[in-house]
Amino acid sequence: MKRRKRSKRVQLMLIGGLSAGALTGCGPNGPPAVTTDAVYTNNYHLAGVGYYHAPFCGWYELPYNHYNPQKKEYYYGGQWGSVPYESITNISSPSVQAAAHAEAARTDIVRGGFGGSSGGYGFYG
Repeated sequence: MKRRKRSKRVQLMLIGGLSAGALTGCGPNGPPAVTTDAVYTNNYHLAGVGYYHAPFCGWYELPYNHYNPQKKEYYYGGQWGSVPYESITNISSPSVQAAAHAEAARTDIVRGGFGGSSGGYGFYG
């Protein structure tokens, strides 16, 4: 059975397509800004920020009601509890403080310049 060689053009097109796919969202039509007008569901993940806890209107380092078997506790709203937190709130808008901190800490957008930003968790309402 004879093997066919791929042409350079096909290889370049494939590489170009992968590059374009990897850069999607990095331009002016990139991810939307985090504002108090936006709404997020429980456990919405934002790169560099964490998980959104809708009942607490902020982002935290662990998912909502994350269970730690060593502690035998659940994590919600920046604290640990012996039982999962129950709430009918599944969607909400972040507080002013939480939105500002989240927008500054996110890593899913490209920022210009030579500076950096410090990350953190526990952006309380």
